[in-house]
Amino acid sequence: MLDLLIQNGLIFDGLGSAPIRGDIGIQDGQIVAIAPSLTLAANEVVDASRLWVTPGFIDIHTHYDLELEIAPGLSESVRHGVTSVVIGNCSLSIAIAEPQVLADIFQRVETLSHRLIAKWLKKSLSWQTPAEYLQHLQQLPLGPNVAPMFGHSALRAYVMGLERSLKVQPSKFELKLMQRITADALDAGFIGVSIDMFPWHRMSGEWQGYTIPSQHAKFKEYAMLAQLCRKCDRVFQVTPNLHKLTSFIDILRMGSGIGKPLRLTVLSALDAVHNRQLWRIFSPILFIWNRILNGNVRFQTLTEPFTIYSDGPVTPLFEEFSTGAQLNGHKSRQERQQLWESASFRRQFRQEWLNKRRKSFHRRLDLMEVVECPEISWQGLNFAEIARQQQQEPVDFFIQALQTYDTDLRWVATGANDRLKPRLAMMQHPYIFPGFTDAGAHVRNLGYYDGALSLLKQAVQTKFLSPEAAISRVTGEPAQWFRLDTGVLKVGAKADIVLLNPNGLNQPISPQVEISDPVLDGEPRMVKRGSDEIVEAVYINGVRVVDQGKVSDILGREKLGTVLSQASK
Repeated sequence: MLDLLIQNGLIFDGLGSAPIRGDIGIQDGQIVAIAPSLTLAANEVVDASRLWVTPGFIDIHTHYDLELEIAPGLSESVRHGVTSVVIGNCSLSIAIAEPQVLADIFQRVETLSHRLIAKWLKKSLSWQTPAEYLQHLQQLPLGPNVAPMFGHSALRAYVMGLERSLKVQPSKFELKLMQRITADALDAGFIGVSIDMFPWHRMSGEWQGYTIPSQHAKFKEYAMLAQLCRKCDRVFQVTPNLHKLTSFIDILRMGSGIGKPLRLTVLSALDAVHNRQLWRIFSPILFIWNRILNGNVRFQTLTEPFTIYSDGPVTPLFEEFSTGAQLNGHKSRQERQQLWESASFRRQFRQEWLNKRRKSFHRRLDLMEVVECPEISWQGLNFAEIARQQQQEPVDFFIQALQTYDTDLRWVATGANDRLKPRLAMMQHPYIFPGFTDAGAHVRNLGYYDGALSLLKQAVQTKFLSPEAAISRVTGEPAQWFRLDTGVLKVGAKADIVLLNPNGLNQPISPQVEISDPVLDGEPRMVKRGSDEIVEAVYINGVRVVDQGKVSDILGREKLGTVLSQASK
């Protein structure tokens, strides 16, 4: 007898094939039959005659490493149909190194809650090797499946010690040790290695303000890690330095060449507000890289406008210039006030804000809107509008507002992907994955947990992709490229399945909303809602964990997901 029979659904296999109407039989967490009609008896029968039946979605870029230790159900992603997540991105993982060191690396880069960090440190377990970490992950009551990358910053801090990893280059012995540990990690099952060159990513704790360990490496060190991934056909994930052309040249050197191509994924392809032509270069670059230079490169893009919320001067958008980084580095309002009281600091902030070079965020005050403020009349207006009302120069007004209200002033800005045509072009491109949600990071600033559904909505409404092609882009296609045993509906596959009401896909992209998150002991978190009208059900390992928007208590209590490892044979 079957455990579950899903009848009469429109079945999308995740491989881009035309959908078929039929039944799916599930037993012991596995798909055991797919046919136009099944007459097998079942403990539970679900009528899916008005629904789409799809594989569970894969989120290829998350930062759930710490949250998994606290709340392994990851309900904020699962409620939107995500059943597999890739962790350990941007050189950040907890696979090795001391807990406090890892906390100092993670906290500011991902603007994680102090409470989340404290909860993790209080209960953090000690594993001595990456292999032991994978064993630990496998023992957690995982909700979704987890595919771990091995983070270079953690590795470098472990081998060299945190201080040396931020200041000097490794000795020959240390480089060999990194090589051996990484090879062992890949042998144990990590799906690849992640490195980071992005200058916004800074330390907290004793070495606050320093950029994280991976950014202090030279080409030789990066190339060694890339070669290990090339040798055993694992993924190499890179976040380049947008301010240094040499970083792109180095990545090109690592990702091209004769012989086996390196499976390389790069962040990120975006239509940036500060440079409206930038998005056009990705297609020719990827053509040359993959078709002429024998590469196997995939960029990642966000499936909706890249909108970030900020608390006064505390925001990841300020990390790219020195005075902004100083403001982010201070924990209290009083400390930030001392900075503002300095005329030289205010003057330098103004100069850096107006500097047109070396910027990734547009810094356009007419595109930065006040969300909350003690001055109620400002809410809903942008800073340039308010400055005109106050008869002040906009930048001077902005500085005054930050100084006066600090984090009581909450504002929002969209920095990229706000135009439909470029966004659709990037999501459709065969060498660009729809992904890059950053789920689990920047919990006060952004919440793109429903990235796959945002893609499907736009596909249905604009027809830029067929439904089967759009579903494949967030299921079978990334599963195949990342070598993950998931993302397809076939006999023998794990029963990770989503039932979708296609009528709900005619809705606009859901806005980000703020909740008080019990995972963070009631602290605010930006999330998505609205998927309850689309997602009828989510099954992981054949167990229903979402039912018409309601998340089951089973999630995070019983082990459903598994570690999607790639252990060497």
